[in-house]
Amino acid sequence: MICAMTTILLARHGETDWNRAGRWQGHNDQPLNDLGQAQARALAAHLAGTTVDLLYSSDLVRARQTASAVEAATGLEARIEPELREVDVGEWVGCNREEARERDPAWYRRWADGVVEGYRGGETYEELQRRSVHAFEGILDAAEGRTAVVVCHGGNIRAIVSHVVGLSAAERWRVAGVSNCSLTAIERRSERLTLVTFNETGHLD
Repeated sequence: MICAMTTILLARHGETDWNRAGRWQGHNDQPLNDLGQAQARALAAHLAGTTVDLLYSSDLVRARQTASAVEAATGLEARIEPELREVDVGEWVGCNREEARERDPAWYRRWADGVVEGYRGGETYEELQRRSVHAFEGILDAAEGRTAVVVCHGGNIRAIVSHVVGLSAAERWRVAGVSNCSLTAIERRSERLTLVTFNETGHLD
């Protein structure tokens, strides 16, 4: 018996001005800048040339704007999933690394070393991974035997990839960050999950 393969394409949203400035966004609703909109169109054009059956998006505006470009190119309607929001960075929203280092050097050193549990006033990485994986597993089941595009955020993608390859939230530093409008492909066949590609950006050239 041949088991149907399910494919999930994780797409990070396009660039925002805060991305360009290296500022933590978290749940702050920053829109795409001009480059981000161009990246979204390039991603959409690439996906329009492939077989895509379902489209999901975080409810934050930068993800929804990216998904809107995919909707226009593919004719799909995005299903909004709030669990795919970026990690809540709490009191660090709007800060860049230099500002965080100045405000709290000890915390920043621990964050840079990958040993902090999360963000003061926000979420822990464990909470982020738990909700991201919950959303991912729901999409996997809904997409059985088909291909779904999931437009979300760098934190979600790192959390989901960590889960797929057997890493805990505390080991997230073993997974690199992903580029704006990159694609990461995960497949499920016979209940086995496989990371197929990571941080693909060739469609943006």
